[in-house]
Amino acid sequence: MCLRFFGSVPTRRSWAIAALVVCCANLGTGCKQKSENTPSETAPETPEGNTLPPLELTDDTADLLLTWLDDKGDFHVAQKPGDVPEASREKVRVVVTTNPNGTGRIVYVADLRNKGEDGKYAVQTMTRAEWNELGADRRKVRMDIVAAQAPKPGADAGAPSKKKKSGEPDEAEKRLNAKVRAVIYGASWCKPCHDAEAYLKKLGVDVTKKDIEESRAARAEMTKKLTAVGRMGASIPVIDIGGKILVGFSPGAVSAAVRAARKPETL
Repeated sequence: MCLRFFGSVPTRRSWAIAALVVCCANLGTGCKQKSENTPSETAPETPEGNTLPPLELTDDTADLLLTWLDDKGDFHVAQKPGDVPEASREKVRVVVTTNPNGTGRIVYVADLRNKGEDGKYAVQTMTRAEWNELGADRRKVRMDIVAAQAPKPGADAGAPSKKKKSGEPDEAEKRLNAKVRAVIYGASWCKPCHDAEAYLKKLGVDVTKKDIEESRAARAEMTKKLTAVGRMGASIPVIDIGGKILVGFSPGAVSAAVRAARKPETL
């Protein structure tokens, strides 16, 4: 590097400045590389590959969202280990809502049946697909039992009308339903939540989805509504249709709530 000075003989100050310029020029690449490799203070840490950092879970862990399965394969949510029923404590999904770990492809699953002398529960990891499959397997068993017990339709039974079979409302009903507002509290992995959304939209209802895993505000809002109707510890989806709170997805219950919430057209 060539340094040129104009005018008189360089002073002590000009030599110091020159030395600083040379240092920065020679070390500039290294400084930049260090800056690029320094983690952002605001960016959340995200796991790489198929592993997650260990998670310590105790009865006092804050900001918990615990998802447990009943024997029918339905998902339920709780905020404390003590709120999970004894029969459903073997495999419980754990999300710490202030921590992004465990909300992606790999999730935390705890065994709440026993805890160590240090008060910690055993926590393992599995893929989200494996977790979802636990519920799917139990639902399949339940549906097989229901199907086996269902009476066989008679040969002379009349075929249902096209409208009744498809569940499609006519245009007049859709215009009335368009005035109804519904909020679905659920999670991205919850199939009944997506089914409820699709059904409400088919009815023509204005639907808003709120993910209780991604939003603490949504979880608090859902909890407040469930507390008001005495349904804490209920399963998801939780559906608010014009102020009527439904727990779980039932097409019949949803249709009835929509009819009750809508108002006749003003002619």
